[in-house]
Amino acid sequence: LSKNLAAGLDGLVMDVKYGTGAFASAFDEAHSLAESIVSVANGAGLPCAALLTDMNQALGRSAGNALEVQESIDHLSGLKRDARLHEVTMSLAAEILTIGGLSNDIDDGRAKAEHSLSSGQAAEHFTRMVAELGGPADIMARGAKHLPEAKVIFAAAPTRPGVVTAVDARALGIAIMGLGGGRRRAEDDIDYSVGLGEIAAIGERSDTERPLCIVHAATE
Repeated sequence: LSKNLAAGLDGLVMDVKYGTGAFASAFDEAHSLAESIVSVANGAGLPCAALLTDMNQALGRSAGNALEVQESIDHLSGLKRDARLHEVTMSLAAEILTIGGLSNDIDDGRAKAEHSLSSGQAAEHFTRMVAELGGPADIMARGAKHLPEAKVIFAAAPTRPGVVTAVDARALGIAIMGLGGGRRRAEDDIDYSVGLGEIAAIGERSDTERPLCIVHAATE
C-alpha cells in the first residue's frame, strides 16, 4: 500500500486473487489478506475496498502480452467480451466510482461503467491514454497493425474429447515464461508476440474442433 498512500489517492479498490494462478492459493488466505489491506488503508485515511477474484482458471481468453492487449481492444469495441472478465472489470469500476463519489451506490456505479463501455467512451479514453504514453493514436482502429504476431500459431487439441473440469492457472503462466513471454531475470528480453489464445474455460467441451487453446510461439 505504501506507493498508493504516497500518491495521495482519493480512493482505492484492490483486486485480491485466489486460486492456482494467484499469490494466495486458498480463499481464506486471500480473504484475510483483503481484510488486512482494507483495514490498513482505511486506518491511514485512504478509502479502500477489496474484491476477491477466482484465479483457478484464466481471466479472459488470452495469456500473453500482445494477445491480452488485443483482447482488451476487442472488449472495449464490443467485438468479443468474455463474461468472467467483464464481470470483474465492471465490479471493480462500480466500486471505485462509488468510493470516488461519482455514483450514488454500487448499482449506479455499474450502470455508469456499462454505459461508458457501450457508448464508446471507455474506448476513447483508452485511445487517448495509449497516445499520451507514446503509443499509436489508432490503436483501437488498427490494433493488429501495431501488435506483434507470433511466427508459429497452432491449435493445442486434447488427446480425446471431453469437458474441462479444472485448470492449473499457474502452469499457464509457466508456459508463457517458457515461450519467452516473461522474464526470469531482469536482463531477459520479452517476446511480446507469444502466448496462449482462446483458452478453454471450466465447463466447456474441448475436442479437435474446439482446442484447449491456440499456442502462439516463436518456433516450432
